[in-house]
Amino acid sequence: MKHLFIRLFVLCAAMLLSTLHVNAEDSIPMDDDEMEAVLSDALDGDTLVAEEMAMLAEQEAASNQNEGMYKALKRKFIEGNAGFMSLVALALILGLAFCVERIIYLTLSEVNAKRLLDDIDEKVAKGDIEGAKDLCRDTRGPVASICYQGLLRFNEGIDSIERSITSYGQVQMANLEKGCSWITLFIAIAPSLGFLGTVIGMVMAFDRIQEAGDINPTIVASGMKVALITTIFGIIVALILQVFYNYILNKIEGLATQMEDAAISLLDILVKYKK
Repeated sequence: MKHLFIRLFVLCAAMLLSTLHVNAEDSIPMDDDEMEAVLSDALDGDTLVAEEMAMLAEQEAASNQNEGMYKALKRKFIEGNAGFMSLVALALILGLAFCVERIIYLTLSEVNAKRLLDDIDEKVAKGDIEGAKDLCRDTRGPVASICYQGLLRFNEGIDSIERSITSYGQVQMANLEKGCSWITLFIAIAPSLGFLGTVIGMVMAFDRIQEAGDINPTIVASGMKVALITTIFGIIVALILQVFYNYILNKIEGLATQMEDAAISLLDILVKYKK
């Protein structure tokens, strides 16, 4: 905008000077080249003004659109019966809290199992069983815990070691799946709350029709629209939580496979050096 004002000022000054020059020279008209230059500057100034105005209009439209989306969402939330919509929102918040907790726990449980087993193999080969145990204790995750349980029974038979690893593996799987039942609960309860709000909204719409004493299409349409808003939001919440839940299940399956491979590899290591 600053450059625009400078251009306009220079253009006006040039036109004023040219006018004074014409009057001083007994109204001698400008030639074609001078007139074309002045007109070109004026057109350039008009083009720049148009571009600036278009840019400002686009920015204002984008701001109004964002504000309009927020206001529309807020209006729909209020229209859908604030009581039931608050319950659906609470289900979303609690479900996301459990999802985030599980994702963080599972992410921290992931380790480089191949490197861990190579280090255990190296220490067991040297007869440093205590060093292998310390390595497992200092490593986070269920894979290291399973290996530690197997090393604790190094002096026992292979069958005893295998039973210990299997039993402790089940405990670790339970820890991995901890909290997932709550996520499934919120996935189921969110659309259920939406349906409940819809039914109650329809009952309220029929009450308004009874009070009006006439089946007015406007009353019916407005009541049905408000009643269905809770169902829409409930389904959206369930879809969001379902995506996170599937991601969590995928990470649990990956860790379970890693635990099984580590258990088999550890048994092979112990069998090899016990013989």
